[in-house]
Amino acid sequence: MNAHPNLINSLRALPRPAWIIFFGTFLNKFGTFVIPFLTLYLTGRGYSVADAGFAVGAYGVGSLFASLLGGYLADKLGRRQTIMLSMFLGAAMMMMLSQARSLPVIIGLTALTGLASEFYRPASNALLADLVPPEQRVTAFATLRMSFNAGFAFGPATAGLLAACGFFWLFAGDAATSALFGVVALVALPRVAPGRQTNASWGEALTFLLRDRKLHQMLAANLAIGVVFCQMASTFGLYMTQLGFSAASYGAVISLNGALIVFCELPLTTITRRFPMRRIMALGYVIIAAGFALNYFAHTLPALVGCMVLFTLGEMVTMPMASAYIANLAPAHLRGRYLGVSGLTWSLALVFGPALGMKLLTLSPAIYFAACGALGLLAAGIILIAVRPQPVVTPGPLQKNLSSVRAAD
Repeated sequence: MNAHPNLINSLRALPRPAWIIFFGTFLNKFGTFVIPFLTLYLTGRGYSVADAGFAVGAYGVGSLFASLLGGYLADKLGRRQTIMLSMFLGAAMMMMLSQARSLPVIIGLTALTGLASEFYRPASNALLADLVPPEQRVTAFATLRMSFNAGFAFGPATAGLLAACGFFWLFAGDAATSALFGVVALVALPRVAPGRQTNASWGEALTFLLRDRKLHQMLAANLAIGVVFCQMASTFGLYMTQLGFSAASYGAVISLNGALIVFCELPLTTITRRFPMRRIMALGYVIIAAGFALNYFAHTLPALVGCMVLFTLGEMVTMPMASAYIANLAPAHLRGRYLGVSGLTWSLALVFGPALGMKLLTLSPAIYFAACGALGLLAAGIILIAVRPQPVVTPGPLQKNLSSVRAAD
């Protein structure tokens, strides 16, 4: 059997429920109108840059808890049920946020929106990993990211046009697409998640989470690179407006990121999946660092576009591999919690990253971009460190699952 089938055969091998996940993800991400424009929305209403940073950080606080809650519910309640609950609650909270006027209420509702809207992620990723074998996961997660970014490619550009008609329409559109994903999950996703019958307790889960050194390594790299990534939806927009560009221009530049991923990432994975996972991730982190740091020298739209292309190349090299790596590390009935803890590091980055980025940008653009570049290089160094897996002493299916995936490194 060919260990590296061509792209068409790889996609044909993916099961039908996986394609339902891809479709639902596209619907939801197309409507991610509010968060990329939240900084501009709040500063436009008279709040300070610091206030806007706290609000975006509040969304990160909510998503931080969402990662843990979503991972737990994915293993305990079920993948499909968790996705549905998240989407319907997220839609309701988004509409409540649209009516908030005072800063404390805005911050509180933003945190609740982050909690409700984001706890579907571990369930969605865990269900996808349940459905496909390890050798297909890089392709599966690349296709998931293609769906995500197909929505993201059109979403911000559409949001820029909607914002011209009134920011309320951003909130309404965001809520509508979340609810639609909930309906898709209700109608079309599997009712019972594989592995739920052997669900582990939190005590057993913590034993493995605390002992898995390769997981810890990946989490540290996630946190470093996550701080860089969250700048795109926060401080980078402010940087572009300070250069004199409009909100529509900002939306178009970040939409380019999604468009490139849609058209280029899947073909690229047919090459990257042939090489050791950690080395490919490190290469991507270095390219991401270079692409973002070079924005310091970019003062024209073509230069900003060039930096985005380089940044996106690094993202395409790294991210499908990183998702598959975490899924391969996880035992089947702890997969939701492994992916939830992975999401937790990205949420931590979103909590501290926007406020830190805005502070550094105010202090000095040179320091800001140099710090982001250094974080990307740090992530590459972390993931390249040789880590010996901690011996698993607990007998049973968990030991079997863990020992079967370490060769992927």
